[in-house]
Amino acid sequence: MEFFNKKLIAVCLIAVGLTACSSTDDEDDSQRIAEIVEIDEKFQTQTLWIKNIGSGVDDYFSKIKPHPAYGKVFTASREGDAVALDAQTGETIWSVDLSDIDDERGYFDEKIEALINGGPVSGINKVFYTTENGEIFALNAETGELDWQSKVKGEIIAAPAIDSGIIVVNTASGILKAFNASNGEEVWEVVQDVPALTLRGTSSPTIAAGGVIVGTPSGEVTVYILEKGQQGWTVEVGEATGSTELQRVVDVDTTPVVYGDKIYSVSSRGNLIAIELRTGRILWKRQYSSYAQMAIAGNNLYLTDVSGHVYAIDRNNGLERWSQLGLSNRNVTGPVIEGQYVVVGDYQGYLHWLEQETGDIVARHYIDGSGIHTTPSVSNNIVYSQSRDGQLQAVGHLDPEQGPIERLFHNIKILF
Repeated sequence: MEFFNKKLIAVCLIAVGLTACSSTDDEDDSQRIAEIVEIDEKFQTQTLWIKNIGSGVDDYFSKIKPHPAYGKVFTASREGDAVALDAQTGETIWSVDLSDIDDERGYFDEKIEALINGGPVSGINKVFYTTENGEIFALNAETGELDWQSKVKGEIIAAPAIDSGIIVVNTASGILKAFNASNGEEVWEVVQDVPALTLRGTSSPTIAAGGVIVGTPSGEVTVYILEKGQQGWTVEVGEATGSTELQRVVDVDTTPVVYGDKIYSVSSRGNLIAIELRTGRILWKRQYSSYAQMAIAGNNLYLTDVSGHVYAIDRNNGLERWSQLGLSNRNVTGPVIEGQYVVVGDYQGYLHWLEQETGDIVARHYIDGSGIHTTPSVSNNIVYSQSRDGQLQAVGHLDPEQGPIERLFHNIKILF
């Protein structure tokens, strides 16, 4: 429990810039939460459908996010409600209670939550869910039937990665483990060092060019050979410059982004770097700090830093193209690309559309007052976003040719 509390404290302090607690009532400008202001909307958004996913994740740390694949949207609640929905209509295709996957709970037995956290992800016509208990569930993507399940030591609080028939999970205890995605047989296991004090989070692995690329709690990016698990190169991303244990927290909790022959990674305290995939050579390095998912479109890398500022950075040289500071300290999610826009969510439940070229906020959509805790997902120009209370919305753009009456009475499908 002490370990968890240390992690929670680290998250809170990192989020306000790793500053010391103030004994005064005066609010530092750097910590002031930006208010929602009127914008010149370029288009109006449209709720296509709404679905309530159990009780969501409440106030717990969670990286559950909607996952569009196979014409469906897969998601879950923390307590174990795993569902597959039709991506266009939101109708339930199947639903599975992962807290009682063997259907052994009696009528009077108390429900023990599954503690789903991270993902889901899909591949080879399966969808994979992982839990804080170290469990992995592989379900048939069409029927929801259990194909296999396994368990690792430590919490799995980040989405796995799957490629070439191998699924790789990264745990908070430093265990990186690969399984045969078809049958769950263990392929290899690596144990990484974990500092005494780290953020409440781990990096999701990325698989590319026959390697597994993963960020570490010690502030590095490391590559392992996918087939055997042998370690390749390691690159330092974070810079532990402080004198205290807290000041030296430099986790790389973001998923490394591979684009062409380059890898992009960022530390919670330190640097954003571009790495040559084959050799591990650092191509450029810039001072940014983040623990949110990054996105790439064209020549731009999009990043949300620890203060909620959103940036567009030239991925070829690391030069900043624009910054959007109007969402400061709103616990802004990582960005996702939707057409010519960048979409982020915030703690009050708003989605914001930013123009890729300028960073201007050009549209806004309200999901749920419980807040948006993970980066939205996008498929076929539809944004899927899930709130802490479990409300999942599919959001599109209203046709600009529609008249005001049509816009007012557009169909909203609410599903329970």
